[in-house]
Amino acid sequence: MPRFLHLFAPAALALSLLMAPMEVMSAAETAGLSYGVAEGRNINQFVRAGDVAAHLVLRAGADPRVIVAFPAGNSGVGLWLDVPQGQGSGDWTLTAPPTPVTETDAQGRPLRGITFEARLAAGSVGIRQAVLSSTRVLRDYDALHTVPDSISPDLMRDGGRFSWARDRLDGKPGYRLSVEVVHGQATDTALLAAPDGSIGLRITALTGETPLTPLPAEALLNDRAAPDTAARDTLAFLSYQEKFLAGSWRFDTYFGRDTMMSVMLLMPALRAEAVEAGLRSVFARLSLIGEVAHEEDVGEFAILDHLKREATASDEPVYDYKMIDSDFMLSAVTRAWLLDDPRGRARAGAFLASGDRRDAQVGPVGRDLVQNLRYVVLHAAAFAREPRYSNMIRLKHGLPVGQWRDSAAGLGGGLYAYDVNAILVPAALDACTALLKSGLLDPYLDPGDRPLLSRAAGMAAVWRAKAPPLFTVTVQERRAKAAVGAYARDLGVPDTAASLGRGAVRFHALSLTRTGDPVPVMHSDEGYGLLFGRPDARTLDQVAASLLRPFPAGLMTDAGMVVANPAFAPADVQARFTRNAYHGSVVWSWQQAMMAAGLGRQARRSDLPAGTRRRLRQAQAALWQAIDATRLLRNSELWSWSYRDGRYQPVAFGASGGDADEANAAQLWSTVYLAVRSPLGPPSGR
Repeated sequence: MPRFLHLFAPAALALSLLMAPMEVMSAAETAGLSYGVAEGRNINQFVRAGDVAAHLVLRAGADPRVIVAFPAGNSGVGLWLDVPQGQGSGDWTLTAPPTPVTETDAQGRPLRGITFEARLAAGSVGIRQAVLSSTRVLRDYDALHTVPDSISPDLMRDGGRFSWARDRLDGKPGYRLSVEVVHGQATDTALLAAPDGSIGLRITALTGETPLTPLPAEALLNDRAAPDTAARDTLAFLSYQEKFLAGSWRFDTYFGRDTMMSVMLLMPALRAEAVEAGLRSVFARLSLIGEVAHEEDVGEFAILDHLKREATASDEPVYDYKMIDSDFMLSAVTRAWLLDDPRGRARAGAFLASGDRRDAQVGPVGRDLVQNLRYVVLHAAAFAREPRYSNMIRLKHGLPVGQWRDSAAGLGGGLYAYDVNAILVPAALDACTALLKSGLLDPYLDPGDRPLLSRAAGMAAVWRAKAPPLFTVTVQERRAKAAVGAYARDLGVPDTAASLGRGAVRFHALSLTRTGDPVPVMHSDEGYGLLFGRPDARTLDQVAASLLRPFPAGLMTDAGMVVANPAFAPADVQARFTRNAYHGSVVWSWQQAMMAAGLGRQARRSDLPAGTRRRLRQAQAALWQAIDATRLLRNSELWSWSYRDGRYQPVAFGASGGDADEANAAQLWSTVYLAVRSPLGPPSGR
C-alpha cells in the first residue's frame, strides 16, 4: 500500500523548503569527476565536483528504488517505489545526468547534492517509503524494511512535486529529497504515466553533512599505474585526505581491512602521500590497546548510537573493533611500506614521528605502531607456549564474524579462521621482528617493550609450523570424486571430478569449529599466504592445484575464481555457500587480485623446485585468463554466475531476487588492478 504521510504540511514550512534558493555549479566548477556504471538492475552515476560528492543508484524492476549516497557523513537519501502487477517493467532511463547543486535549508545553511531527471517505464507507481539519514539507515531499510520513528521524514506535496526534508537529530543541517513529475501526473496515492507509458521525474537529493577533502590527482597515483579509466575514476571517487572509502553506495566510509589491503596491493602504483594517508587513517582509529577499527559510525548514525547508549546526541565517531584479522594485518602492511619499499624507507622516520591526526592526540604514528605490536605479541603468546587449537585466535565471544568473510555464514560456523591463524599471525610476528631490528621503533619503546617484542621471532616459528596442520583436510580419492559428482549434479554444472587425478585431495579448511573440527570448504584465502609469506613447495603445489582444477573440483570457472567451494562438505554446510550467498561460491574481485599478486611473488622465488614454479606459472595464466575475461566487472565488489551455453557466465550480484545482498558498483579494493598487472600483458581487444 502506498504510504503518504502528512500530505498537507504547514504552509510556511512547505514554502520555505519549496522556494529555497538553488545554486547550480558552473561548467568550470563541475570539471571534476563524472562517470556511470550499469550493473544488473542498477544504473550508477558518480559525481564529484567542488564540495559535492554523490553516487546515484537507480534500481529497476517491480520494486524500483532511487538512492543517492554521499561520502559526506556517510549519508544518503532514498525513495522506495512499487509498480503494481501489469503496470510495466519498472525500467529506468536517465534523461538528464546528475548535476552538482547547492541549496540552503530553512535556516540558510548549505545543503549539497545533485539534481537529475529520469523516466520510469510504468503505468502507475506507488511511493512506499522515503528515508533520509545515514547510509547505514538506508541499508537497514533496504534489508529489513524498518526505519527509526525518530527520523521518519514528513512528506509535503505541492501539485506534482513531493518533498521530504529534516534536520539531523542534533539540529544540525540535515537532508532533503524532492521529486517532481515532469512527464505524467500525480495523485494523492500514486504517480501516473503519460500516454507513452512512462513517468518522467526531476529529482534533487541533498545532504548537510560536512564534505570530505578529496585527495588531489597529483597525490594519488604515480606513473606506474595502469591506464584503466574506470579503475582510476573509482579510486578517485573513494579517496580522501581523511580516509579511503570502502565502497559505494553501501560503505561510503572507512573500513580498516579494506584500507590496508587496498594500500598493500596498490602500493606500487600509489604516490607516497596516498600510501601514508591510508595507513595514517588506520593508526588514527586504533583502540587504546592497539586493536584496528573495522568500521566507524559517523554523522547521524553516530548520533543514533550515542542516543541508544548514553542518551546524548553526540556525533563523536563510534568505532567497531569486532574483527580479528585486521589486528594482525597492520604490522605486515606497515612493514611493506617502511622496510620493503624504497620510497617508504626514505620517509620512515618522518612518517613514524608524524601525528596520527586524532582529535585527542595519542600518536605519533610510531607510538601507535608499537601499541599494535604489543597487542600482536601478547595475543599470540598462548599458542606459542602450547600449540593447540583452543589457544589460537578465535572470533570474539558472542560474535559470528571476525574476518573478511563477515556474513553470518561466511566461515561455515567455524570460530578459528584459517587466514588469521595460519597466515596473518605469523606474518604480523615476522613484521614485528623486522621493524624492531630496523631501529625505527627505538624512539617509541617503553622499557619493557624490547624484551616483549624480541620474543616475536621464536613465536612466529611455532605458529608457522604448528597452526596450518590443524586445518588440514584429506579426502580419499573415491569419496572426493563422488562428492564432486554429486555436487555438480545438484548445481546443474559439468562434473569435473576427473580433474582430481589420482590420490587423495588435500586442502586447508576454511575454519575450525568450537571443538577444533575442520570446516571442509576449499577457499581462496591461501592468497594471503602467497602475498605475505614464503610457503613451502608442498603448500604451493596444493594452492596451484586448487586453481588449475575447474569448479566444483577446484576454484576456477569461466566467470572467475570462486572464493568458496563446499563440494567436499556436508549438505548443511553446502547450503551456506551457494552462488546467492555473499561469501558463497561467488567471485570477489580483490581476492582474485590478491591471488594474482601472490602467485607472481612466489613464481619469482629461486628456492623452489622447477616443477612447483611451473605449476605456479600455469595457475597464474589460468587466473589471469579469467580476470581478463571479466575485466568489465572487476571494479565491482563481487559477482555471481550462471551456467548456460556450455560456460559459466558472470552475473551481477544482487540482480537475482535470491541474492543475499547487493554488491557495490565502486569498491576500493577492486581498484587494485591499477597496480596488479598480468605478466602476459593486456588482453587482445582491450
